[in-house]
Amino acid sequence: MNTTQCIRRSSCRLCNSGELELVIQLTPTPPANAFVKSNRVEVEQSVFPLDIFFCKNCSHVQLLDVIDPKILFSKYVYVSGTSPLFVEHFRRYASDVVTQFTPKVGSLVVDIGSNDGTLLSFFKNAGMSILGIDPAREIVKEANENGIETIEGFFNQCLAEKILVSKGRASIVTANNVFAHADDLEGIIQGVRSLLAPDGVFVFEVSYLADVIEKTLFDTIYHEHLSYHSVRPLRRFFAQNGMNMFGAYRVDTHGGSLRGVCQLADGPYSDDGTVSELITLEQIHALNRVETFRNFARGIEVLKYKLNTLLEQLKSDGKKIAGYGAPAKSTTLMYHFNIGLDVVDFIVDDSPLKQGLYSPGRHIPIVSSYQIEKQPPNFLLVLAWNFAEAIISNNQNYQKKGGQFIIPLPLLEVR
Repeated sequence: MNTTQCIRRSSCRLCNSGELELVIQLTPTPPANAFVKSNRVEVEQSVFPLDIFFCKNCSHVQLLDVIDPKILFSKYVYVSGTSPLFVEHFRRYASDVVTQFTPKVGSLVVDIGSNDGTLLSFFKNAGMSILGIDPAREIVKEANENGIETIEGFFNQCLAEKILVSKGRASIVTANNVFAHADDLEGIIQGVRSLLAPDGVFVFEVSYLADVIEKTLFDTIYHEHLSYHSVRPLRRFFAQNGMNMFGAYRVDTHGGSLRGVCQLADGPYSDDGTVSELITLEQIHALNRVETFRNFARGIEVLKYKLNTLLEQLKSDGKKIAGYGAPAKSTTLMYHFNIGLDVVDFIVDDSPLKQGLYSPGRHIPIVSSYQIEKQPPNFLLVLAWNFAEAIISNNQNYQKKGGQFIIPLPLLEVR
C-alpha cells in the first residue's frame, strides 16, 4: 500500500468512536475507476485494502483506508447521462422533490457531486436556479458548456460560505452517492447547514446497507464508497450535527439505495414515520450485530465458488466469454473472484470515456458494442448487473444468434 496515496483512520466516520471491529476482508484492488491507456498496460498498478469495519458504538459500517480523493475523482470517468435508466431516475427524483416541498420558482438548488448535471437539468427545467459542485475537471467543463453552472472542487464549509455570498441560501441541497464517497461527513454537513434556507431540505441518496446484505451486493464495496449506510447511525449523526432526518425511503438504483431527507434542527417539516420504519427493518435484519457481517462474508465465498465453477466449465468447453459493463463495482468483483484476461477477452461499455482504455489492474480492453458483432463471444458476463434487463433488451440480436448472458448478482443466472 502506498501510504502517500492512502491513509488509515482510527475512528468511526459518524460517531468518532475507536471501538471498531474488522468484519469483512475483500481482495485488495486498485481504485475502482483507475482505467489506464494502452501505454500503461505493462505498468503494475498499486492496490489498496478493502477491509470493512463495524463500529460497536453506533453500528456504522465503513472502510477505514482512505485514498486521496484527488486520485479518485479529479479524472472521473463515470457520467450519469450515459445511462437512460439514470436519466429517468433523476427526472423522477427532481419531480418528487419539487412536488413534495414546492420551492418557489427561482429558488436555489445546489447539487454536491453533480457530475454532468443530469439531475440539475431537471430542476432547471422546473424553473429553479441551479448550481453544481464536482471535482472532475473534464466533466465540470462539459456541464458548464451544456448550460449547467458548475464549480470545480470539493464541497466544504469554506465553499458553502462563498456560495452563500454569491448565490444566497439554498431551498434544496442534494448529494447522490457523495455521502458514501466522502471521509469528512461532518464537514459536509456543516457546509449544508450554513447554506440551507430555514425551510430548506437536504436530500441524499446512498447505497443502502440493508440491500447490500439481503442481496450479497459485495461488489458495491470499493474505495470510493467509504461508508455503507443505514438509517439508525445516520439519524444519530444528523442530530449531533444540528440536523433532523425526517424522511427515509428505499429506491431501486444501484441494486437498492436509501434516500434520506433532512432539515435544520428547527425546520418546519414533520417526521413522516419512514425513518422509524426503516430502523425497525434494520433491527429485524440485525444490522447492529457483528455476526450479520460474518455471515455476509461467508455468502460472498459461496457466490465466488458458483461463478468460478461455471466460468471454468465454459472455458474448458472452449467457449469465448466477454464482459458487459465496466462500472466501478466490476473491479471489486473481478479481483475478489479472480477473473482476468484468461477468462474474459474484452469488456463492452457504452461510455465513450471508457472505450479504448483498459480495466483497473486486470488491464482488460474496454470496447464499444460493435465488438460483439465483430468478435461475438458465446457468453457475455454482465458486470453492470443492475442494468441487466436493459443490456439484454438492447442486445436481442446477439441473443437470437445464440449468445447468452451470465448475470452474477444478486443471484447467478444464465439467459
